[in-house]
Amino acid sequence: MRVSQRAQNVPPSATLAVTSRAKEMKAQGVDVVGFGAGEPDFDTPDFIKKAAIKALEAGRTKYTAESGLIELRTAIAAKLEKDNGLKYKPEQVIVNIGGKHSVYEAMQATLDPGDEVLLPVPYWVTYPETIKLAGGVPKIIQTDSPRFAGEAGKKNNYKVTPAQLKEAITKKTAMLVLNSPSNPGGFTYTPEELKTIAKVLEGTEVTVISDEIYEKLIYGDTKFVSFASLSKDAYDRTLTLNGLSKTYSMTGWRLGYAAGPLDVIKAMGRLQSHMTSNAVTFAQYAAIAALTDPAADEIVEKMRVEFEHRGKYMVQRLNAMKGVDCPESTGAFYCFPDVSSHYGRTINGVKISGSMDFAKALLEQANVAVVPGLPFGCDENVRLSFALSTEQITKGLDRLEKWLSQ
Repeated sequence: MRVSQRAQNVPPSATLAVTSRAKEMKAQGVDVVGFGAGEPDFDTPDFIKKAAIKALEAGRTKYTAESGLIELRTAIAAKLEKDNGLKYKPEQVIVNIGGKHSVYEAMQATLDPGDEVLLPVPYWVTYPETIKLAGGVPKIIQTDSPRFAGEAGKKNNYKVTPAQLKEAITKKTAMLVLNSPSNPGGFTYTPEELKTIAKVLEGTEVTVISDEIYEKLIYGDTKFVSFASLSKDAYDRTLTLNGLSKTYSMTGWRLGYAAGPLDVIKAMGRLQSHMTSNAVTFAQYAAIAALTDPAADEIVEKMRVEFEHRGKYMVQRLNAMKGVDCPESTGAFYCFPDVSSHYGRTINGVKISGSMDFAKALLEQANVAVVPGLPFGCDENVRLSFALSTEQITKGLDRLEKWLSQ
């Protein structure tokens, strides 16, 4: 059967591919430590499960409005005002089938063929593909790694600077994608850094996609701020994307959402009415519980504290390894070390030329799964998730250290 050129041009997700291979090896009885996971290792809180069960037992299994239950959109609007200082009416909110769906619909609703989208490196693997599927053109902005000094002699830890952004904007620029806290980088833009970016965009026609799905997972003295909350100008040009997956450990429930200008949200709703209709109805009732039950805050905080502990440990261990340079993780649950000093080496008969070789050899030789940095735009790096137990993290890092020392 014929396969469209469009589908042929879409590569598989690098993160899912690594996880899939690791699971395949585990099924064969191999003791694999998988650092590829992009989801919390905690279970979904019981009160959220019970809300879904209650909805099922009450027969809430029919269609809803394509944009989601009004009760859920109202709860999301209340959350955005309380946590983020953003005032949206429920009709300015749409519930999607996971964060990826939110990104896809946002691109489809705002981009025309030939539109350029500014994409700072490193970027989540899904961004360039959804841009291209909408007819847009990813315009990659190379940022400075922590080992190199950026503007005014400062290290910017892969974060785009105002000067880089200003230089990249052209008449064709339609959008800037921001992801803070970052997947895969584990970094978080400070409020001051975001304010300087917002200032550069004033007077332009650039839409901002602000992906804030890791907002609750921040560490140390890091302060999170929503881009749209910085000014009226920022509010008017921003689509804020978020979801339930990371904060409430609900990855399999497939619930994301977007909030922004009414005309764009309505356009996303029209698209969704022909693509999927609504998100799963009883899952939406579970989302209402997640966003409104007082029990949620304490559970989320316990998870955040555990992630912070693991992240600090992983960064310390990685930086103690020969030829590994890992910046501090200030958000999400990823470390993104530069391992390029090992490129050119031959380990156990395998020549390591880049992150793909590195990840493949590490998995096959040491039974440790990491995600290569190349699909994120940084071939010098690999991504390790600390969304697994400290025991497993220690075991995997011991294996990595031993493998690198050969």
